[in-house]
Amino acid sequence: MFEGPVQDLIDELGRLPGVGPKSAQRIAFHLLAADPADVSRLQDVLQKVKQGVQFCEVCGNVAERQRCRYCSDARRDPTLVCVVEEPKDVLAVERTREFKGRYHVLGGALDPLAGVGPDGLRIRELLARLGGTGPAADETEIAEVIIATDPNTEGEATATYLVRLLRDFPGLSVTRPASGLPMGGDLEFADELTLGRALSGRRSI
Repeated sequence: MFEGPVQDLIDELGRLPGVGPKSAQRIAFHLLAADPADVSRLQDVLQKVKQGVQFCEVCGNVAERQRCRYCSDARRDPTLVCVVEEPKDVLAVERTREFKGRYHVLGGALDPLAGVGPDGLRIRELLARLGGTGPAADETEIAEVIIATDPNTEGEATATYLVRLLRDFPGLSVTRPASGLPMGGDLEFADELTLGRALSGRRSI
């Protein structure tokens, strides 16, 4: 244990996802040895992220304005919506260059053990989009929803729950990326070729 602010910094860094005690300690001492201007730049960026970044009013992706770059792009197909868990998954899908529609970010996955139920996700907003209400009420009717949640226990449970809800929308095609993604993984770690093939060969459910 170190004294005072140094240990406080290590403790806070250790709360970040994927940062263990040793990594937190290395980062802390790197910051201590860093040029003050570099630390100030980091402080400024963190403050800008908290103050300047918002979530798209339509899809829930991170954005600088009311609508993200994908929802405001008239070249994207508004009849095709890919449902993902987190904003990082949007980037994973975009890297494949296979998808030309728009997105809906749930903000997580169903996880009863962690206290995350349907009301904790952006499911109501998805249903509103499909029903022609909400911020995207003026857009073309959605014809297909791709449920691209992670291929793990929570992601599969979320997909199953969504399928039951979406069956109430007549004429709506509901699909899931084809098999090939490793079970228990995350979309963000899938290579572009595998994820691209999974999207282009998606199956109806």
